[in-house]
Amino acid sequence: MFLLWRNPGPIRLPLLAAGFVALACLAILALSGWREWEARNATLSNAETDMANLARSLTQHVDDTFEITDNTLTVLVNQLELEGTGAAAMAKLQVFLARRNAAGRIHGIFVYDENGRWLATTEHVADLAVFNNSDRDYFKQHKASPARGTLIGHPVRSRSGGQWIVTASRRFNHPDGSFAGVALATIDVAYFTRFYEQFDVGPRGVIALLQTDGAMLARSRDNDSYVGRDMSGAPLIRSLASRPAAGAYVFTSPLDGVERLSYYRVSSRYPIIVLATEARDDVLAPWRRDAVMHMAVVTGLVALVALTGFFLVLQLWQRQRMAAALEAKEADFRMLAEQSGDMVMRIGLDEEILYASPSSARVVGWLPHQLVGMPALAGIHADDLPHVRDRVSALREGRAEEARIIYRTRHRIRGDIWVESALRVTRVTTTGAINGVVAITRDMTEHKDLEQRLAALATRDGLTGLANRRHFDDRLTEEWARAKRDGTPLSLLMIDVDHFKLFNDRYGHQVGDDCLRAVARVLAAQARRPADLAARYGGEEFVLLLPDTDADGCVRIGEAVRDALHELAVPHAASPSSRSVTVSIGGAIHQPATGSSEAAALIEAADRALYTAKERGRDRLVMSGEVIAWPSSRSA
Repeated sequence: MFLLWRNPGPIRLPLLAAGFVALACLAILALSGWREWEARNATLSNAETDMANLARSLTQHVDDTFEITDNTLTVLVNQLELEGTGAAAMAKLQVFLARRNAAGRIHGIFVYDENGRWLATTEHVADLAVFNNSDRDYFKQHKASPARGTLIGHPVRSRSGGQWIVTASRRFNHPDGSFAGVALATIDVAYFTRFYEQFDVGPRGVIALLQTDGAMLARSRDNDSYVGRDMSGAPLIRSLASRPAAGAYVFTSPLDGVERLSYYRVSSRYPIIVLATEARDDVLAPWRRDAVMHMAVVTGLVALVALTGFFLVLQLWQRQRMAAALEAKEADFRMLAEQSGDMVMRIGLDEEILYASPSSARVVGWLPHQLVGMPALAGIHADDLPHVRDRVSALREGRAEEARIIYRTRHRIRGDIWVESALRVTRVTTTGAINGVVAITRDMTEHKDLEQRLAALATRDGLTGLANRRHFDDRLTEEWARAKRDGTPLSLLMIDVDHFKLFNDRYGHQVGDDCLRAVARVLAAQARRPADLAARYGGEEFVLLLPDTDADGCVRIGEAVRDALHELAVPHAASPSSRSVTVSIGGAIHQPATGSSEAAALIEAADRALYTAKERGRDRLVMSGEVIAWPSSRSA
């Protein structure tokens, strides 16, 4: 904050002049110290924000990883309980597992019988009878407990590969409900480590993945030394039950003794904690360098001011004139404004710019002499102008002493930019009446752009560019409430690519991804209204949310999707029902008079309709139990 002083008039007593000089020196030191302290707090706050954003993204990543693992185990257990563990079933399962591409998030899949003997695996093992996993904790727990959910275990050393792995397992039963064995999926700890190493958290920053009971699953730094350690005695784990699901956390690491600023986030779906940290010294190192330099400059300035004051006092003894000393002080403070990287402006009560510092050329593209005499609020974006005008009016009318505002304004060359202005009123020294405002403005465009990019990434599917599952769930809740409030229909189309697994097996995953993108483009083209939403629901399954759309409109859009895919004619030689890629579509509609009280009912109805479409031959649309017959010319 820069202050522009006015001459208070002659003071004839040398003692008052000496006191003024001393007070000015203390004020400079105090204000400089306060500003550096605020800069320090801002540095820590920015680091906390960065860690919070990183923890949010990493939690989404680990949730997605375990969700994929959980879905894989669910399918595997259902197949085992349906077909049994006989020799023929295991031979069939082993062929399926042998074809599975194990690269990626899931490292390996295993099936053990009720005695822990290996029945099938994705690993290349010559003799399955050599291995037995009945001594593993997860095996004992599944054997002792009838629970059917997925169990995420502590890290263990793989018996087939020797590396650290995280286990996810499910129990499967005999037809009589007795324990039949365990299906296990493993995730290589090194997978998390490699992923975390992509993020820059400073030379001593750490990203850690822990279970809520304190077991260390993965660590971005010195992973092999710390994975598997019991951290249940750490303060964060001990107090986790009383803490919110996410928050900032400052601690000294019990592992390496480094004090760290961190942000933790507990998964809402799994007993997992993601901890993103930066070493406190690393965060504050740039601030310390700048603070030392700034304080050195301020100390020199204070020394200059003190020396100037000394000579002024000597002059006062001779002439008793205070005006010269005050003018020198005003020149010193103006020098600070002239050298600042932020734009400093003095604004009169008529909102006219009285003074602008040279930094105005960098911040808004206008030279100081071009700004002086112009209205201070000219160029502010129309959407932000009312808010800015209200804050300035509050200052001008004495309802506030200072304000901090973030808004858009016009740069002479770059167009609209985001800026932050700190405003403070100035007063007449003799009367205390408000005579203007001092504004310090800095460019915030890059910071705002980063915020917007992070927000966009959180709602988009990385492969197709459509909305992701989370964004769809949020929009469905909003549109459901709106339809219920306004009494309008709400339609949903659930689309599944027919025989997509066969497509992947025939053409490969890269071509499979291209196929999903092509389907996504077709769906995006049908989401024509602002409220329509096309989203990837999971795997090869998509959804179209259609607010204020009745059954006829829903059918027309479903037909348009299918027609567009037929025109696209993506080859699918492995499909038993068509020579090109087709989709099965299930449609459901919520009517105000008959709709369920829960949004999930709309999804369930569309899913049932989709299942019926597949059951009746695929490549068709089913609306609420009614099959929409397609012309025979399109069935090929």
